[in-house]
Amino acid sequence: MGDFLSLFRDELPSVGSGLWVTVQATVLGALLAVAVAFGCGLAAGSRLRVVRWTSRGVVEFFRGTSLYIQLFWLYYAFPLLTGYQFDPLACGVLAFGLNYGAYGSEVVRGALAAVPTPQREAAVALSFTPLQRLYRVLLPQAWPQMIPPFTNLLIQLLKSTPLLWLISVADLTTVIQTLRDRTGETVPAYLTLLALYFVLAWALTAGMRWLERRAAGRLGRTVAPKAGTPVVMSGGRP
Repeated sequence: MGDFLSLFRDELPSVGSGLWVTVQATVLGALLAVAVAFGCGLAAGSRLRVVRWTSRGVVEFFRGTSLYIQLFWLYYAFPLLTGYQFDPLACGVLAFGLNYGAYGSEVVRGALAAVPTPQREAAVALSFTPLQRLYRVLLPQAWPQMIPPFTNLLIQLLKSTPLLWLISVADLTTVIQTLRDRTGETVPAYLTLLALYFVLAWALTAGMRWLERRAAGRLGRTVAPKAGTPVVMSGGRP
């Protein structure tokens, strides 16, 4: 274990570089996934059949095929068909965004469908246009409901970043595995990976939890406490 820790300390710049690649892939992939999720989720409710069918086709394709295969096709097969080669990290971000965006679109569609009918009827009664109903009534009501499932998808996306090795991107896992190969010490290497990914996932969860509280607070709601936390009622008793 001492050899691994010594090498880990000497190679901190490389570890930091791998960590930065993992963070970039996670954040940029999540931003693209949110755009895809809202685009496909809103298109699923369109009155135009061709828009609904196109949205459904995109969602089913990227949700129904493996992320591993999508990475392979985007990086190795797409250039053979088109002559255009993606930057490796951009290719990973694109694959993550399309794959997790397809899952997220169902979150958006379900949350919008769950908005109470009286809220929609009130917006119609106020003569709001469809766009006004969307951004003034439906999205503010649905957004807090989307955040918990979005948090799960974000953590899943983080845990998918080791797949970047397939397209020769040196992420955190690849760097640590290289140190393991040089020292032959597997246990400390994977303990380090466990700890680093746990810290990253915890930070993401804390950030999304804060976002959920703010979104719920704007609607005058309170966020349900974490499991195991006693709920204090108005009388001061749990």
